[in-house]
Amino acid sequence: MKRILVPTDFSEHARYASKVAAQIARKNNAEIYLLNLLDLPTHMNDAVNSGVNIPEVMLYLAKTKERLAEMMEEPFFEGLTVHAEARLERAFDGIVRYSKENNSDLIVMGSHGASGFQEMFIGSNTEKVVRASDLPVIIIKSEMEEFTIDKFVFASDFSNEIKKPFQKIVEFANLFEAKLDLVMINTPNSFKTNTVAEHIMQNFVSGFPLKNYSLHIYNDANIEKGIINYSNKVNADLIGIATHGRTGLAHFFNGSISEDLVNHAVKPVVTFRI
Repeated sequence: MKRILVPTDFSEHARYASKVAAQIARKNNAEIYLLNLLDLPTHMNDAVNSGVNIPEVMLYLAKTKERLAEMMEEPFFEGLTVHAEARLERAFDGIVRYSKENNSDLIVMGSHGASGFQEMFIGSNTEKVVRASDLPVIIIKSEMEEFTIDKFVFASDFSNEIKKPFQKIVEFANLFEAKLDLVMINTPNSFKTNTVAEHIMQNFVSGFPLKNYSLHIYNDANIEKGIINYSNKVNADLIGIATHGRTGLAHFFNGSISEDLVNHAVKPVVTFRI
């Protein structure tokens, strides 16, 4: 892990994410890439792309570069290699595109979540990045003076489609020397006996070189509540989950547990694309 992308809008939550990213970078000898994006109205964006200088936009970019320069001098970045860039682009599109251009290894984002109308029809930028990114995305909801991952909860149904992202999850856990708590959430709508659930999980993990891990089954009303309640019960440091890249109507009707967690979980969440 050598390149950590940290999108920032200079908000309090973005600062929380920056502090966590700095700690991860320090432990892994990685570099930080700060990115600020301005989503212009279509007519202004077309004009700028055509080479027209719009005074308000130029002023915004100049001020943004000043703020990024100030941010790079934050005490928590001391001793680290930090890069910064401002772009005129939609936030979630720009983040995903930049991460590919830059060959980023990890995205760390702050989020205050979304609820109600915004959650149903719009969603947060963080949620959209989770949906679209091929990279692991860590979502930070609160200030963390010391970001350590001793207990890493990964919740899944442990089906075959999870095997590909699970290899990345194992590597991630090993990188942080974390204990993996593997949990299957049993709900009334998808109930399995303990015997069946244990058999599924044992078969799944047998194909991976796991060292420090344990298997758990947790009963709850629905999967999202189960993940949150179990993570609180065991005092997890981080919640991990695999996510589908659904968009459009497929996403509207099917939703995503990972995106629900991004919006509702208080603990840090890391997502891995299936």
